Amino acid sequence: MTWEVVKSYVWVAVGSMLGGVSRFWVSRVVAERVGESFPWGTIVINVTGSFVIGVFAALTLSEGRLSTSRSFVVQFCIIGICGGYTTFSSFSLQTLNLARAGQWLWAGGNIAISIAACLLAVWLGFILGEIINR
Repeated sequence: MTWEVVKSYVWVAVGSMLGGVSRFWVSRVVAERVGESFPWGTIVINVTGSFVIGVFAALTLSEGRLSTSRSFVVQFCIIGICGGYTTFSSFSLQTLNLARAGQWLWAGGNIAISIAACLLAVWLGFILGEIINR
């Protein structure tokens, strides 16, 4: 493994740690302010994470202000921080990229498959957990 590859993993790891800690902090702040009867913390995290990943995606375009440091920004900020903060931001960016490329069917498919498959997976996982608990 080359030093460049190792550096990439380190940047992703450090960014993920910062994103995860940020997620924990934001969700606690939201819960303290509005309660936990509805998952407002998760919604705030998903929306703010999607906003931030959109900013970084635009800044790292070939004509963007951070295009010269694209590799670092993608590894540390997009994959690391945003990925540790919320994976919903990655889903949102990938869907946006499909739509921007005019691949509306794929964008819609990504939305439909992700929602249906994830709800099915969490339900099946919950059932497995209940079976294990017996």
